Amino acid sequence: MTAFPGVALLDVRGASFGYGERRVLEDVSLTVKQGSCVALIGPNGVGKTTLLRLISGALRPLHGQVLLRGEAVADFDRRQRARAVALVPQQLDVPFEFTVEQIVEQGRSPYLGRLRGLRREDREAVEWAMELADVTGLRDRVFNELSGGEKQRVKIALGLAQEPELLLLDEPTQNLDIGRQVELLDLLHCLRGRGVTILASIHDLHLVAGNFDAVHLLAPGHRLRSGAAEDVLTPELLAEAFGCAPGRHPLLMPAGRNA
Repeated sequence: MTAFPGVALLDVRGASFGYGERRVLEDVSLTVKQGSCVALIGPNGVGKTTLLRLISGALRPLHGQVLLRGEAVADFDRRQRARAVALVPQQLDVPFEFTVEQIVEQGRSPYLGRLRGLRREDREAVEWAMELADVTGLRDRVFNELSGGEKQRVKIALGLAQEPELLLLDEPTQNLDIGRQVELLDLLHCLRGRGVTILASIHDLHLVAGNFDAVHLLAPGHRLRSGAAEDVLTPELLAEAFGCAPGRHPLLMPAGRNA
């Protein structure tokens, strides 16, 4: 993956979406530059996961556009979308006793023909993804028997095996203890250094400053706010977004007690 700093990889332009009569997102616009690591924050239920699914092409906006390098993601076919954008979900339900290697191999599905198995380039991509996510030593372990932190790294390896231009992470640090959160953030720094563009929904605001190039804040009834961490993680904006009294905003509360 070749990085071109400053070049816009993703443009979301006036995107709106709703489930039935309930509007979840209204006129959302944001930009993610290639090679950057960007945080998406906001209170629970504000539409962060929905926005990531719109960007991945799993959902289509009711209004507006999601553009990757100037092309509408909604116009991509399934294989094109999977090769361009990988969405790593909060939960990955695996009903069978698949090994880590078998799970990561699924990331090559967009490149395989109906009757063709993995080729050399596919196996090389799987090895690259497992090495980058530091799960090579887990290759023969059963996925469902792994710890939370190990599962997160395997899910990221699965996404990387798709060789996407954009990696989307939905609450990757949720339910991880501090040590596993630090490991996850180290992995994100490593991926960014290798030119992988990342947009991650983050619940714990303590993890944002110093780890992400930019921050997008979704808040009920307000336009999305974007900027550097020091410009977005202010007492006024956070108190407004999370509906708490000034001076008691989530960033200043003890870790693990965020709204």
